Amino acid sequence: MTPLGRLIASRIRLSGPLRLDEYMQLCLLHPEHGYYATRDPFGAAGDFITAPEISQMFGEMVGLALAQAWLDQGRPAPFTLAEIGPGRGTLMADILRAIRAAPGMAEAAELVLIEASPHLREVQRGRLGKVRHLNTVAELPRGPLFLVANEFFDALPIRQFQRMPEGWAERIVALDPDGRLTLGLAAPQPGPAAPPGQIHETCPAAGPIMAEIAGRIAEAGGAAILIDYGNWDGQGDTFQALRAHRPEDPLLHPGEADLTAHVDFRPLALAARAAGASVSGMVTQGDWLLQLGIRARADRLQAAGDAGAAAALHRLTAPEEMGQLFKTLAIWSPAAAPPPGFNPLEPHADHA
Repeated sequence: MTPLGRLIASRIRLSGPLRLDEYMQLCLLHPEHGYYATRDPFGAAGDFITAPEISQMFGEMVGLALAQAWLDQGRPAPFTLAEIGPGRGTLMADILRAIRAAPGMAEAAELVLIEASPHLREVQRGRLGKVRHLNTVAELPRGPLFLVANEFFDALPIRQFQRMPEGWAERIVALDPDGRLTLGLAAPQPGPAAPPGQIHETCPAAGPIMAEIAGRIAEAGGAAILIDYGNWDGQGDTFQALRAHRPEDPLLHPGEADLTAHVDFRPLALAARAAGASVSGMVTQGDWLLQLGIRARADRLQAAGDAGAAAALHRLTAPEEMGQLFKTLAIWSPAAAPPPGFNPLEPHADHA
């Protein structure tokens, strides 16, 4: 058992089982043994590779979409350019290069990164230089806000509930007779009817974070683009762990594996709309990038000698790669046009 696993087991012996979101919070952000607090998990030497690490084209498309939104809203200056969960800073570095295509935008931008990990903050400073770090979206400056979140919401802790004959039972992390971590069920509670065994996931932090971002954009202008894997109105068990680029039991190596769950985009969209912002329907990453012109960019890179451009294009956009699994969602000022590649969500939409 890992050092954090032993700590979690001791806590369970003293205080009882943990909810799944409590377990995830400890595994990802424990100050001494947490996954993001102790390592750089990105790239071939880490546990997973994100789209910005695959090719500069991804960040360039995101940056150009933000640039067009900035132009459409009258070139507000100054404005906050923010990223939540910025990883190594690779995506923001590509965005900063791309927005120079919009004269004056880079000069008007006040760069802000929202990052909880002290280790990753240092990595980001090494890539981007002097940057302003914040702990939460509630600390974002007032004023026009242009924000990106790539693979951020999938790492927020979730809770799971399973339909039993007597009602809905919350899934918890407990100890088996041999002292190993195991999933169990709390006492069932009344709830809506559902097929036996059905699992429902909730992400308590996601809605308030989205509402905070959307409220600021509705108030002062701007746009936000979210990219993550998930579905619209998703159901089922999507709790997963990745270690050395391979899936594994999420209870096997606490603090040493990335823990995530698929994002449910519908409640995020509804939270943004309730906060006063305009919101798009969900678009697959592949469709969105192709609409923005990534194929032409790949052709230009290949002609300039980038031998990996075609393979990167395939990985980012092909349905069997990242193109279908990953989805995008945008929110923007209700007084403005949507960012490129997005259309407004229907007023009473229940599906994408």
